[in-house]
Amino acid sequence: MPFVFAPPAQVVIPVADERYEFFPVNRVYGAAKNYAATQAERDAKAGFHPPIFMKSPDVIRPVADGETYRWPMPPGTVKMVPEFELVACLGRGGRNLTAEEAEAAVWGWCVGYDFTRRLSAEDCPPGSPWDLMKTLDGGAPVSHVRPAFRTPLPAPTDIYLYKNNQRVQSASTSLMLANPIELIMLISRFWELRPGDVIFTGTPAGVPDCQVGDQFEGGVNGVGKLRVEVTAPVA
Repeated sequence: MPFVFAPPAQVVIPVADERYEFFPVNRVYGAAKNYAATQAERDAKAGFHPPIFMKSPDVIRPVADGETYRWPMPPGTVKMVPEFELVACLGRGGRNLTAEEAEAAVWGWCVGYDFTRRLSAEDCPPGSPWDLMKTLDGGAPVSHVRPAFRTPLPAPTDIYLYKNNQRVQSASTSLMLANPIELIMLISRFWELRPGDVIFTGTPAGVPDCQVGDQFEGGVNGVGKLRVEVTAPVA
């Protein structure tokens, strides 16, 4: 099949502790406002459906354990928000999945940052789509994928984030308003999920701001951790 130019390479995430296995990325989904600050708040919001958005797959950047991902602040940024999240990686798909089907669809888990850029009112008037804020070049670094059977999930586990060696977020995935299985079920109502789909499940309360020079290390117990340093914008 002739192409007018070379097609882009398939986006892949390496499998943790494997040299020759890679998870091929299809679509990337995200969930906003999906954590309560307390159990009482979670109980009060039972049945909440978080807003769902999509990101371009080519913003994914896999980062090996122990490495630091250095990411330049993108242009036009008024404020940057480092949203650290648990990420579900699907090996099966389908529509209108049941809870059992949704759980079986998860091939593995990783962790990642959904960097979110705040813009001026001129660049992003109220009511504008989220693309300029959510789809940032290189703005979705992720750890290597850990197969589901090697994690404690979907049982609750701890999630945390350090900024410049100070803990700024500390929570449990039990505080999600829609847990990962419920998110998969929700998304499958509106799209046909496919193998290779990746779902960012939301960030806990207390997300910090982010400036050039800040260093972050986030982790989810039993899944992985990920270090990022924000560097000066590229001229």
